[in-house]
Amino acid sequence: MSKFLSEEWAAEVTNTLNSHEGFKNAIGTGDLGIQFEVHDGPDGDVSYYLSAGDGDAVMALGALEGADVTVKQSYDTAAAVSKGELNTQTAFMSGELKVAGNLAKLMMNQNAVAQWSAAVSELDVEY
Repeated sequence: MSKFLSEEWAAEVTNTLNSHEGFKNAIGTGDLGIQFEVHDGPDGDVSYYLSAGDGDAVMALGALEGADVTVKQSYDTAAAVSKGELNTQTAFMSGELKVAGNLAKLMMNQNAVAQWSAAVSELDVEY
């Protein structure tokens, strides 16, 4: 079991995405960089990112230079989305999640984002 938003969690997500055929097929040869900013967490604010391209993904803590989009949300929102209790579109529409950057590119990769959620749904995570 890994703690949400920890280095171990990021490594588990990376391994899971890279072994999930649905995600690998959805991202294909495209590329997508998403920077996440989470505030009000139990350990303070956390930045992490997903960088995917040529069928491989990396999830890591820190900042991604040249991210396509930036997602800002509270820890509670991030945890609810991660647990599958809150849909990302619902969070966006209700203002719980703020997105900036190349929204068209994010929408073009919506299937990869959906496959990401499916891939990590079985991970054992401590919140």
